[in-house]
Amino acid sequence: MQPLKIGAALTLASLPAHRDWLFEADRDLEMQDFVSSKLLLGDWRSHANAVKDALDGFGGRLGIHGPFWHLPLDCDDPEFQPLITKRYLTGIDICAILGARQMVIHSPYTTWNHFNRFNYAPVDPSKTAADEKIEKVHGVLGDVVKRAEEEGVTLVIENIEDVDPRDRRHLVDSFDSANVRLSIDTGHAHYAHGSTGAPPVDYFVADAGAQLGHVHLQDADGNADRHWAPGQGNILWPAVFGALARLPRMGTDQAPHLVLELRNHDDVPAGFQHLKDAGLAI
Repeated sequence: MQPLKIGAALTLASLPAHRDWLFEADRDLEMQDFVSSKLLLGDWRSHANAVKDALDGFGGRLGIHGPFWHLPLDCDDPEFQPLITKRYLTGIDICAILGARQMVIHSPYTTWNHFNRFNYAPVDPSKTAADEKIEKVHGVLGDVVKRAEEEGVTLVIENIEDVDPRDRRHLVDSFDSANVRLSIDTGHAHYAHGSTGAPPVDYFVADAGAQLGHVHLQDADGNADRHWAPGQGNILWPAVFGALARLPRMGTDQAPHLVLELRNHDDVPAGFQHLKDAGLAI
């Protein structure tokens, strides 16, 4: 198995410490400044231009983490839904300024949904609860997907509490768009595996297949969302990277972005070194 080149998820403030490592090897980079509601309701254009200036000379693949705080993808309240759509559209505007090709957004599938999927009858008896949930997400993201297609941005939907990875894959497939793909957060998957009966992380990767566009690499203990550096938790990294290496798009420009997403950005070198020493990353 050939080691895979990985990058990192950072902010404008933490970028300088890792600039040489990222820029010299054209690594994947995800800017995470734009999850802040306070920023997005303020002068986000100035901040986006500051990020753009800081990335002068960067030749790797660029993405952003889109907004997600209190912005449920499956909202169907007619008063709140347009506000949520607007927030995601702002994220696409930021991608356009930066030249980013991806925006990470969060899955609408919760643990409660999984264990109650057959506990309540769907509103429309001709449909399943799963169908109705997908319809709600289309109500929020329909215009966002169109805008993403126009700007050449791919929305990647990240697992959060997801127990069954097939749910999110079916949601992505429902858009029938090359600009909607899957994201996997290894720590979230490992938490779900350890605490809610989800399959192991490598199974999430295998299920995603060609739809996988992005991966947050973080270690955890199966109990909580730790965002530790690889080596600090108990994820079986050889299995994860083995599953990644078998993906049909690996080795092409459409291979998933692979970024270390750590709570402490100072741990990026140690996390990278752990995976490098294991022969998994370069």
